[in-house]
Amino acid sequence: MAFNENMSEKLDDLFFMKEDQKLIDKLKEMKKLKETKEALSNVSGIKNEHILQKLVELDVRPETLASLSFIPLVEVAWADGNIDKEEVQKILATSEKMGFKKGSSEHEILSQWMTHKPPKELLDAWIHYINGLCEKLSDKEKIDLKKELLTNVRSIAMASGGFFGLGSKVSKSEADVIEKLEKAFD
Repeated sequence: MAFNENMSEKLDDLFFMKEDQKLIDKLKEMKKLKETKEALSNVSGIKNEHILQKLVELDVRPETLASLSFIPLVEVAWADGNIDKEEVQKILATSEKMGFKKGSSEHEILSQWMTHKPPKELLDAWIHYINGLCEKLSDKEKIDLKKELLTNVRSIAMASGGFFGLGSKVSKSEADVIEKLEKAFD
């Protein structure tokens, strides 16, 4: 009987050790989530818990948050299914005006996005980022940011098209992306 009781205690201990480890792992995960949200908040200035949570769910890391600013440019360039040399040049010139120098990690990410279309989730992440950012901006700041963004993306959309670059027009797919970007500010 003592053997069975001893074995039962060991099984109980083993069970509770596994359960304790699950709880410890859950606590570590919750702490990491909280730290990620805090870091995203510090980098972006966003305090809205829902938006921070959405950015975490979309796997936006604080160190790549700056790269989100390129998403509208890249999305418009890829809108028609490919990205051409003129669009690449325009995006690189715009990114340098934004302060992202060649050789930086942001520049490397951007270069990859110009050879491989980024996943749709990045546009979703950008939209959530803009929603949170707009909560922190005055009406005038929001209008100015929107105007700057739309000027940049329209410039990318106009960079190619037409016959030998003449009569460049914004394609329907590019116009659809621009409209989606514009609505993110509402």
